[in-house]
Amino acid sequence: MSKPGTFLADIKEIRHRARQHLTEGAVTQNYGGKVEDAIALLNHAVATEIVCVLRYKFHAVCATGLASEAVKEEFAQHAKEEGEHLDLLAERINQLGGKPNLNPDGVISRAASEYVEGGNLVDMIKEDLIAERIAIETYREMVRYFGDKDSTTRVLLERILAQEEEHANDMHDLLVSHEGQPMLEK
Repeated sequence: MSKPGTFLADIKEIRHRARQHLTEGAVTQNYGGKVEDAIALLNHAVATEIVCVLRYKFHAVCATGLASEAVKEEFAQHAKEEGEHLDLLAERINQLGGKPNLNPDGVISRAASEYVEGGNLVDMIKEDLIAERIAIETYREMVRYFGDKDSTTRVLLERILAQEEEHANDMHDLLVSHEGQPMLEK
C-alpha cells in the first residue's frame, strides 16, 4: 500500500497527464490494450448484432402457426434488445476514438452469426438458438481478451453476454415447448 503522500504525488502526475493528449478523449495513458484491436473486435460484434437484429425482426414478422403470437412477441423483444447491444457497442467504439462500422456492405462476412431465416416456426427458433450460442461463445472470448486491459469494455461485454445467455435460455424453452421434448438434462 502506498503512503498518502505518494498517492498525492501520483494525483498531481495524473492531473498533469490529463491535460496532455486531449484529442484522445477517454483513452488515457494507462489504457492497457491496443485501441485499434479493441475497435476491430467491437466492430465484429457490431456486425453480429446487426445480423441478429435483422434475423429476429424477420422472424417476428414472418412466424406463423397456431402458437406463433407469443413466439413473435419474444422474437420482437429480442430484436429490440439486440438493437440496444448494437447501440452500446457503437457508443463504446466512439468512446475509444473509433468509428462504428454500420456499413451494410460486408456485414455478413464481419459477423460471427449467420442470417438464416428458417422454413417454419421451429426452424426459426433453432436458428436463433444457434446464433445466441455463437454470440455467447464469442462474447466470452472477448471478455477474456479484454480482462484487465480494458475493464470498461469488459464490463459492457459481460452485460451483453448475460442477456445473450438469457436469450439462449428463452429460445431453448420455446424449442422444448414446440418440440415437446427437453434438450437439456435438468
